[in-house]
Amino acid sequence: MTEPAVAVRSLTKVFPIPFRRTKLVAVRGLDLEVAPGQVYGLLGPNGSGKSTTLKIILGLVSPTSGSTAIFGRDSREVGSREAVGFLPENPYFYKYLTGAETLRFYGKLCGLRGSALKNRVEELLHLVGLQDARDRRLGGYSKGMLQRIGLAQALLQEPRLVVLDEPTAGVDPAGSRDIRDLILDLKRRGITVLLSSHLLAQVQEICDRVGILAHGLLVREGRVEDLLAIEDQTELILQNATPEVLAQIAALVEKSPAQLLETRQPQTTLERLFLEATNNTEKK
Repeated sequence: MTEPAVAVRSLTKVFPIPFRRTKLVAVRGLDLEVAPGQVYGLLGPNGSGKSTTLKIILGLVSPTSGSTAIFGRDSREVGSREAVGFLPENPYFYKYLTGAETLRFYGKLCGLRGSALKNRVEELLHLVGLQDARDRRLGGYSKGMLQRIGLAQALLQEPRLVVLDEPTAGVDPAGSRDIRDLILDLKRRGITVLLSSHLLAQVQEICDRVGILAHGLLVREGRVEDLLAIEDQTELILQNATPEVLAQIAALVEKSPAQLLETRQPQTTLERLFLEATNNTEKK
């Protein structure tokens, strides 16, 4: 059996609130898996626990109970993060460095040197479409360009898993589309992507599976097409169907000259599913 890229088991995180003698339960008994090569979207409103979950997976925060693992290694082990690239929501870069200098700096931190570092920097600048801005200081980069250089630095050590926290936050539609295409390119290369995002339409386009968190609970999880299917309805898509055939379709479709091209469940939108799932949780 293939080892999951990310495994979360019975994860709970409780934060004590100083001076109030109360506690905040950020994550409650969370179980989920991300298969290798998948793009997995972790969704949820503010305060739902998704950022806490990502930080625990990355070993930045310790769980109260439960466990997380990356390719079978406990997230608390430093070695588990050797295969991980991370782009936080608001990455900090030295604005006086150029794009190429930034990647060389982080590449050296990853242990790259000489021609291997030079070739990797050139490859990544081309991958993220910043080869023409390689010698421009980051202080003159747009938000979208900063996100792309951030994605490039996350890929320096050729990770097997890339974790992206709101990768298109504050990015204009054109930049958002570029980042979407980059994520799809990572998937084609066999890299697993775990991302959180508020752009539900984009998540619907690129993710294989999604998990929706609300108040620390996983309220929906599964393949995007399954979650969006309207269970009590079925669509019949016909070609060359006459009005007479349409009028009698329930009884005559199998005997008619019409060709049945596809039978499927009509789908809702991820935004509607998200709002329904999180609102239902609030009412409980």
